[in-house]
Amino acid sequence: MSAAYATFGLAPATRAGAMLAGGGYQVHRDFLDFVVDGRPLLHRLCDLDAVSPLASDVPPAIFTEQVRGLLLEAGAPLPGGRHVIYGCPECADLACGAVTAVIDAHGDDYVWRDFAWQTRPDVDLELDGYHGIGPFRFRGHEYRAALHALLGDADGGIGADGGDGEPGRDRHDAFARTGRRVLLIGARVAFLARLAAALRIIGIGADITRDAQGVPADELRAYGAVVFGATVGAGQRAGVRDAFDRAGLDIAYVDGPAPIVPLLVARIEHALDRSPADQRRLTGLAAADGGADVEVTSSCRVRLTAYRLDRLSRTRTHELFDGILEPGRHRIALDPKAVRGASFVVARTSGSVLVAALPG
Repeated sequence: MSAAYATFGLAPATRAGAMLAGGGYQVHRDFLDFVVDGRPLLHRLCDLDAVSPLASDVPPAIFTEQVRGLLLEAGAPLPGGRHVIYGCPECADLACGAVTAVIDAHGDDYVWRDFAWQTRPDVDLELDGYHGIGPFRFRGHEYRAALHALLGDADGGIGADGGDGEPGRDRHDAFARTGRRVLLIGARVAFLARLAAALRIIGIGADITRDAQGVPADELRAYGAVVFGATVGAGQRAGVRDAFDRAGLDIAYVDGPAPIVPLLVARIEHALDRSPADQRRLTGLAAADGGADVEVTSSCRVRLTAYRLDRLSRTRTHELFDGILEPGRHRIALDPKAVRGASFVVARTSGSVLVAALPG
């Protein structure tokens, strides 16, 4: 095998949940992405809505089996020594499509090769292969350290260098900062109840309370973000912040810019995204002078949606753009009729979301 060596690592990533037009939704998923030569492997695959098998909500026994498979300590789940690298974020069914690859051992090294899009047990590399991706050859000690650390194994886990300068970590540590619950502060009114229901539908836990005074630190650690309702005063907000500060927790705080459920869901998704900023696809959004400036780091599908409240306080939604953008900064003209009266624009990729206010 003559492939040049590539570096291997793991990094937290998110498949952002969303409330979709027409009443549909997509589920929020936290997972570990494979970082090859310092770049998330998923970003090399244009317009792919998928997650790795190393997801936070996978049962422990299955998670361990996935890691063992990547280490070649368990049999390949597909014929020909093929392993699922990315699968459907909703159901993980092969019929929905998956990115697979052959994983081989070459001496002390591990090689990922013959990447393909697969929807059935057999695969046609000529027709469905990713011809511009791989093969990747990883040094055995680096590869094993990153994966064994998720298991807490003595031969490459706890106390060992995880390949990125950090001490070994187990699965809990790897997902410790994903915080898939949010605390909604305010009166138990209909709007907060609707927001909590919408979050739960996409897979984010939500609890409603008037304040966080007296809540044990262990319970506060369950939350990745705090959302303040519109009626929460300055003193009440300060008390909540103080409770989390005393617990030694770095928490994200979200102020509702408008009582629009899908807009707040987008704000919360952004707040919960703890993936490294330099490994996100969507990195910039601004709206002014009849257009939106969108910045992406890799080729991906981007959707722009405008939201507003009408005179009867009903949510109005306008789809502004849906297309593939190449890496860089893009100026997207906005239809004046579509954004008339709108207050906010939301940009989404499969992995991240940003919100910007519309001027005027």
